[in-house]
Amino acid sequence: MRAPMLRTAFRGRLQILMFSRRGRLCLLTVIAMLSTPLAWSATVADAIARPGRLPQDLARDERSRPAAVISLLNLAAGDRVVDVFAGGGYYSELLASVVGDGGEVLLHNNEGFRAWGVNILNDRFTGRTIGNITQHLREIADLDLGTNSLDAALLVMAYHDMYVVPKRYNGEKYVPVGQPADVDHFLQQIYRSLKPGARFVVVDHAAGDTTSEDDAFELHRLHEAFARSEIESRGFRFVDSTDVLRNSADDRSMIVFDSDVQGRTDRFVLAFEKPVQ
Repeated sequence: MRAPMLRTAFRGRLQILMFSRRGRLCLLTVIAMLSTPLAWSATVADAIARPGRLPQDLARDERSRPAAVISLLNLAAGDRVVDVFAGGGYYSELLASVVGDGGEVLLHNNEGFRAWGVNILNDRFTGRTIGNITQHLREIADLDLGTNSLDAALLVMAYHDMYVVPKRYNGEKYVPVGQPADVDHFLQQIYRSLKPGARFVVVDHAAGDTTSEDDAFELHRLHEAFARSEIESRGFRFVDSTDVLRNSADDRSMIVFDSDVQGRTDRFVLAFEKPVQ
């Protein structure tokens, strides 16, 4: 039974225990068993404070606010979670600390994302103890995540790539060289892999209010309402969000790789759940 269900089951018992001395002692024991949000926030904080983390990860903490993002996953010790398009594995290492040795993190990349993060991946996996992380190299046509096998999935600043039309510079201009990814197939695979009640958290660059969808894709951005609608239409239920990564100073008409905004974009964070049937 996961933490939210436990909190509901024990709520009445806790109210009774609170009014006696022995009850207060019992209450502390019960709270320790329940994996409350406060308890798991502490676990995430411990993961962030873990000695020996890579210097580039420490430098990223302030702009990524991982405590707020990871807490939305509702993880427990022993869980299995996939970090989709993990790149260099910044979040994967933190997730491994949260789920512990009894859990597992799938650090997923396709060939493109792995090439982008290969230097950090080499640093991460060379001569360091980083927990139970499995590098999971798969193209999106077959993510190979199984069915009802995962307790959570995380997708950070890569969902927009599903909508980007691949282009190549021909000496004069950029011309299309392919088609966008099959978003429906991609999201169906994520949905199928999650256990009922499991969370799917998406972080991405926000598009400007007056920017068209096609122009947003070109900027590697998404409208929050569009992203939410697309994911909900595949069966996910929206459950939570946080504004911790919002930045009103971001010029959302700029491509996210522009040095004036890179690393400081306005980002939305959405948490979804696979409904319990």
